[in-house]
Amino acid sequence: MAKKFYFAGSIRGGRVDADLYRRMIEFLQQNGTVLTEHVGSKKLNLTEQGRSKDAVIYDQDTAWLKECDMVIAECTCPSLGVGYELAYAEHLGKPCHIFYDHAKTQLSAMLTGNPYFQIHPYTSEEEIYKALNEAIDFPMA
Repeated sequence: MAKKFYFAGSIRGGRVDADLYRRMIEFLQQNGTVLTEHVGSKKLNLTEQGRSKDAVIYDQDTAWLKECDMVIAECTCPSLGVGYELAYAEHLGKPCHIFYDHAKTQLSAMLTGNPYFQIHPYTSEEEIYKALNEAIDFPMA
């Protein structure tokens, strides 16, 4: 059965890494379905859309988190939403792999101090794909 991935990356917190998100999503798509492929798009609406429209986004994202087999988060650009998604995924017992460029940022101690999360610091993009291959091949709960 094909794996379902939830890819998390900053949207309203900043889009400086959108091209990297797209490449990571394309890599994951070679191994399964990425439920959140839109995160790699440059055409996202980055502004609040009002409580009712944002509620639709929340409902869809939490449904995808429940459906996925694994969460892959790129956290170089800090994002409140990605932090929330990771906590939600942990609550659901979903395997979570966090990637970040440690030359550009430091992760919150709430992530690095939590043994639940698999943390993957990197300095080159090639390191990301090696770690993704290992994460994807690891048996999932």
